[in-house]
Amino acid sequence: MISYLKKGKQEGDKKEFLQQVKSTVETIIEDIESNGDKAIAKYSEKFDKWNPKSFRLSEDDIAKCYTQVPDSVIEDIKWAQTQVRNFAQIQRDSMKDVEVETIPGVILGHKHIPMESVGCYVPGGKYPLVASAHMSVVTAKVAGVKRVIAAAPPFNGTPSPAIVVAMDLAGADEIYCFGGVQAIAAMAIGTETIAPVDMIVGPGNAFVAEAKRQLFGRVGIDLFAGPTETLVIADETVDGELCAADLLGQAEHGPTSPAILLTNSEKLAKDTIKEIERQLTILPTAEVAGEAWRVYGEVIVCDTYEEMVEVANDLAFEHVQIMTKNVPYFKEHMRNFGALFLGPETNVSYGDKCIGTNHTLPTRKAARYTGGLWVGKFIKTCTFQSATEAASIVVGEYCSRLCAVEGFAGHKEQADIRLRRYKG
Repeated sequence: MISYLKKGKQEGDKKEFLQQVKSTVETIIEDIESNGDKAIAKYSEKFDKWNPKSFRLSEDDIAKCYTQVPDSVIEDIKWAQTQVRNFAQIQRDSMKDVEVETIPGVILGHKHIPMESVGCYVPGGKYPLVASAHMSVVTAKVAGVKRVIAAAPPFNGTPSPAIVVAMDLAGADEIYCFGGVQAIAAMAIGTETIAPVDMIVGPGNAFVAEAKRQLFGRVGIDLFAGPTETLVIADETVDGELCAADLLGQAEHGPTSPAILLTNSEKLAKDTIKEIERQLTILPTAEVAGEAWRVYGEVIVCDTYEEMVEVANDLAFEHVQIMTKNVPYFKEHMRNFGALFLGPETNVSYGDKCIGTNHTLPTRKAARYTGGLWVGKFIKTCTFQSATEAASIVVGEYCSRLCAVEGFAGHKEQADIRLRRYKG
C-alpha cells in the first residue's frame, strides 16, 4: 500500500503563474529581436540594476576577477573541472564514427560532428552557481565546439568573480555579464554586438526555462529545466538526520523545489519530518528551503521495494538518491531519473558541484524521454552513404518498386535513371 504522511502542492496549481511567465517572456524576446543591444540594456537595468558600457567582459575585467578569488578557491575550481573534463572525455571516447559495408558495394556510416557555437547560461542572481560553468563550458569544449560563449547575471551589483574565473578556466571564448531572458535571447537571436549561437544550454529560473522553450527551433537547447527536484529513497538502514539533510540541501535551490522522501519505514518517515523541522531552525538558507518543504515537500510510505520503484518511476525526478540495504535492486529497476546517487556515501551535492557527472538534468517528468546534459548533446550524429554501380542496380530495383507503391514519380525516376545507365 502507498500512503502519504505529507502531500505537496501539485503541478496543476502552477498553471496561472506559468501563463504569466509565458506572456512576459514573449514580450521581452520580441523587443530584443527588434531593438537588439538597446533592449538588452533596458531589461538588464530593470531586472538587475546593471547597465555597463559593454556586457562582454574584457581581458582586464577577467584578470581583475582572478585577483578577487582566493588561490584556494581557484584550485578547488580547477579540481572540480578536472573531474568533469575527465568524465566528459570518457563519454566522448565512447562515441565512435561508423563506416561499414552493409551489402556488397553499399557503404553506410555516420560521423560525430561538434556544433560550431554554443551559449552557456550560468545562473547567479540568487546564488553564484560556479559549478554550472564547469558543466556546460567544459563539456562543450571536450565535445569540440569551436565557439563557446558564457553568460551569468551580476551578483550583488557586479560580475561574480568566482563565476567569471570558472568560465575562463573552463575555456569560454566570450564571457558576458547579463542574466535572465535577455541573456538567453541575446545569445540565441544575436544583437549588433553579439553573434548568435547554434545552441543554448544551462539551468535557470522559470523565465529562463520559458525563454529556451520559445526559442527552441531557432536554436537547439539541452532540455527544458524546471525547479530542482530531489527524491530520497531510503529504508531503516539510515536515519532521519541524514535524510533531512539531503532533502533540505536541495530544497534550498528555491521555494518551488520539491523534495520527497520515499520509504518503507514509517518510523524513518516520522523521524525525518521531525529532523527537518529541527534543521530548519539552524540552516542559514531555511527561509527558502523551509518554504519549499512546506509547500512542495512530500513523505510517501510504501510496503515494498516494488511499490517504491513504481512510485519513483512515475515521479521521474531529476535527482534520485538511494539509501537502502539493497542498492543494486533500485539501480537495476529504476528507469526514469536524471541521475542516480547510489548509497549513503554519495549525495546530490557531490553531483551538483564536483564529482564529475553533469548536473544539468531533466525535470518535470522529462526523464521519461531524455537524460541530462552530456558531451553528446553538443555533437550532431550525421549519416552518409555510397554505392558501386553494381550495388546501385540492386538498391535501385527495390527503390523503384517502393516509390511506385507510394506514387512518388520523381523519386522513382531517380532510381530508374541509374538502372538504365548502370545495367548497360
